Amino acid sequence: MKWASAVSERPRLERAVQECAASLKEQMGGASVDFVMAFVSVYFMERCFDVNALVMDALPCNVFIGCSAAGIIGAGREVENRPGLSLMAASLPKVVVKPFALRDEDLPDLDDPPRRWEALVGVKAAENPHFVLLSDPFSVRLDNFLGGMDYAFPKAVKIGGVVSGALAPAQSALYLNSMCQRSGLVGVSFVGDLTMDPLVAQGCRPIGRPMTVTDCQENILLELEKRPPLQVLQDLVDSLDPNDQELAKHSLFLGIIMDPRKETYGKGDFLIRNIIGADMKKGILAVGTRLRKGQGVQFHLRDARAAAQELQTLLSSHGPSKDKIAGALLFSCLGRGEYLYGRRDHDSQMFQRTLGQKPLGGFFCNGEIGPVGASTYLHGYTSCFALLRPKW
Repeated sequence: MKWASAVSERPRLERAVQECAASLKEQMGGASVDFVMAFVSVYFMERCFDVNALVMDALPCNVFIGCSAAGIIGAGREVENRPGLSLMAASLPKVVVKPFALRDEDLPDLDDPPRRWEALVGVKAAENPHFVLLSDPFSVRLDNFLGGMDYAFPKAVKIGGVVSGALAPAQSALYLNSMCQRSGLVGVSFVGDLTMDPLVAQGCRPIGRPMTVTDCQENILLELEKRPPLQVLQDLVDSLDPNDQELAKHSLFLGIIMDPRKETYGKGDFLIRNIIGADMKKGILAVGTRLRKGQGVQFHLRDARAAAQELQTLLSSHGPSKDKIAGALLFSCLGRGEYLYGRRDHDSQMFQRTLGQKPLGGFFCNGEIGPVGASTYLHGYTSCFALLRPKW
């Protein structure tokens, strides 16, 4: 197995493809190219239907997949708000790569048997696949798709991102071999000698203590330990230092405890969700996910310091096995990058400092796909990595 990554900031698409392809060929050292991924800046959207032919002519491969994006990531660089192209190439002699494309109307019902989901993506759960997924933001019920995929493929890693830079339907570009589609979802499954180790950095730190939901309705939090949640939250904010009180005005989230059997909770034990509304008279909160009675939750704050510390901890946990990592994919939120850290290349450079100069490619997303606990979720404000290594 061999992976390579290249990035170009050339303002002409042909030159950008040529520069990336030349770098990839040099890195591959004559190894066959079985799989190519492309992440294409929205600055090139007028040429979106030319991308497939340009890339596959410059870098012939068996399977080609990619998407447009507001920002792209490659070779340790993060190119935001300016022209850019990122290409990833891989030689996978002991891996079968199976591409698929679908529309929302293709989705089975959630109570359909697993074989309907297997037929949808062209692979069986018994083959032990892993998945990379790229989705349009407007045309697919992604939560339904991920729920069905978890049901049919409970042991598979599913990771990816939602196309960014589109302000209305039909403004995205999704690539699959010779096809460019403006809606739906494209993906690949990997079967054979490839493992994807997921790493989901949600960028938050807990405040206060874990509490129990004592009443709720759908996504409305009615009671926390028999008290109005807004009153609980106000008491908590009053106890914070001035900096965190200011942060709580615009960067406050609710963490859902994923494994209630644990006695203590740390990074990776919470699913972070937005607080999307409050009723001041009733003292209740609306949260960006369904809740249930008896669930454990804890309020969180997000800032650059918390995001950097969490990512460093998660990356360092893979340090002992870094020599096995052949490459990595990174699907990072538009709200991270320069917007969060105030400088370029933060997460990519931390990855390379911690795990070495591994090929790394990806894009800035309008939603990131990755697992927390045993389930796969659509996230915001995260960096979702897939660490790629041989299985055997």
